[in-house]
This record gives sequence, C-alpha cells and structure tokens, in this order.
Amino acid sequence: DVDKRQPTHYYDPTDPDARRLLWDAVREGYHRHGVRVFWLDADEPDLAPPLQERAQYAAGDGRRVGNLYPREHARAFHEGLTAEGEQEILTLNRSAWAGSQRYGAALWSGDIPATFDSLRTQIRAGLNVALSGIPWWTTDIGGFHGGDPADPAYQELMVRWFQYGVHCPLFRLHGDRDPNEPFGVTMTGGPNEPWSYGPAYPLIREQLLLRERLRPYVQEQMDIAHRTGTPPMRPLFYDAPDDPAAWEVEDQFLLGPDLLVAPVAGPGVRERQVYLPAGSRWQDAHDGTWHEGGGTVRAAAPLERIPLYVRAGRTLPIRPADG
Repeated sequence: DVDKRQPTHYYDPTDPDARRLLWDAVREGYHRHGVRVFWLDADEPDLAPPLQERAQYAAGDGRRVGNLYPREHARAFHEGLTAEGEQEILTLNRSAWAGSQRYGAALWSGDIPATFDSLRTQIRAGLNVALSGIPWWTTDIGGFHGGDPADPAYQELMVRWFQYGVHCPLFRLHGDRDPNEPFGVTMTGGPNEPWSYGPAYPLIREQLLLRERLRPYVQEQMDIAHRTGTPPMRPLFYDAPDDPAAWEVEDQFLLGPDLLVAPVAGPGVRERQVYLPAGSRWQDAHDGTWHEGGGTVRAAAPLERIPLYVRAGRTLPIRPADG
C-alpha cells in the first residue's frame, strides 16, 4: 500500500555515539535475555550507488568511507559484547570490509542462486575472502534462492554443495526452498532439513559425519587463524608459493596445510583433474594410493564423494574406518 510507506533511516556506525545507542537497544532487547551470538543480516545500507556517494558519515563522505559500513556495524556489536564481559565474540555477517575480522565477523556470501554456476563462484569467492584477511567463511549450502528438494537435479547439486561446505571454515545449511510463498511476515520456504532431500539424504548424512570426524582438525586450524591470521581455507599457492602451477588453480583449495579439496561443481560429473602441489607426496584419502606432487591426476568423483588428498606425514579420519 503506497499510502502506508514510511521513509527508511540508517544509523551511522562510524559514529561512536551511534554505535553505543544501537548497542543499548540490543542489550535491552536481546543480550539481557541471554542472546550471546548475533546474525547481522543486511548489515549494509540498501542504497543505490548515487545515494551512497552522496551519503555523509561521521568518518567522511560516502564515496570515500561508505564501504566501512559493515565493518563498523560489526564493531558496534563487538564493543557492546566486550563491555558486557563477553570474551568469545562471533557475528555472522552478510557483508564485510577490510578489518572486519578484528570484530569477530564471520562472512557468508548472501542470497545466492541455487545453481552449479553459483557453486563454482563460491569456491573462488571463499578463497579471495581468505586472502583478504577474513578467515571465517561460509555459504548457504544449496544456494539461497529456490531449489526443489524433490527434484533429482537439485538433489545432486545439494550433495555436491554439502561436499564443498564440509571443508569450509563454517558449515551451515540455509535457503528459501520451493515452493516459495508470497512475501510477508508469515512466509516460509519449503523444507530444507538434510532429510528433506529424499534419496540424497544418506549421502548428505555421510558428509555430516565426515565433518564431525574432522572437527579436531578444523578446530586446530581455527586456533591457528585466531593466533596468526592464517586462513583455514586457502588457495594451493598459499602453502606452495614456489610452485608456478599452484598459482593457476582456482577450483581446488587446502583446508589447513594438509588436506587438499577438489570440489565437483557440475552436473553429471563423475571424475575430474586434480593438481597436487609440488614439494610433497599426497595420499588419495579414499583409496590410499600415493602420488608425487607437482603433477595432475585424474581422480574418480562418484556422487558419494569428491577427491580429497592428504599430505604425507599427516593422518586424517576421512573414511569412517580411519576414525
């Protein structure tokens, strides 16, 4: 109803007084009732570029400082929680900027399409985020917009996305599934629990169990990131800077220094080429075969798994029997 529209106002998080005012409201409405972790969806102003450029902040004009908005918004919560005596502070953020990590910001890639093209984009995006200094990365597994849990094609995408998500720093399922409902306060998407995907559920369940087996290793990488800033998920060249070929690979990554992950990001794909960085031997985590680094192998990728390789000298519980 046009007659009931109201103007929207954004607060200025670059102003310390504005950050305190926001936190005062959050403290009274949430923190005092036991809420300790916050999901900061839409933590950036929804402004068209011309309006953003004309905006005026305490820190300066919008053209110069507008991108600071999500970082300073996360700062408002970090400062507030710190003042309340909280010591382990984490917020889930839809947007971030350079330095957001210092305020406990975990970043996800927002409302992305539920397609294989989108999955391929997430692989590259996560690696670039890691290199930007933000170690805590995640996506909406399966994409956000759409996806029919009863559609076999979408079930395949969901399995492949779970296989990618298991090896991200943060592992989470989220999305607005079909059948969609009209926008409103009572709307809800279709079923989106792991068991909502019919014959794909046993394969999804195996990924959940794999993440549990990898929990100590992931926690080890999280602690390293906390102490040194080294991202848990990173491109191959991060650990093999002297290997020119490692700089060319955009669709594989390392989780920590010792687990190489080669996601499958296309429908019907059941094998793929995998490059193994030079300077180490690598063991196929599924069949136990060894390969010298510095070359490419053709790896099997049946629907139930993606290629995974473990660096020589490390043992990881990839298969149930390894745990």
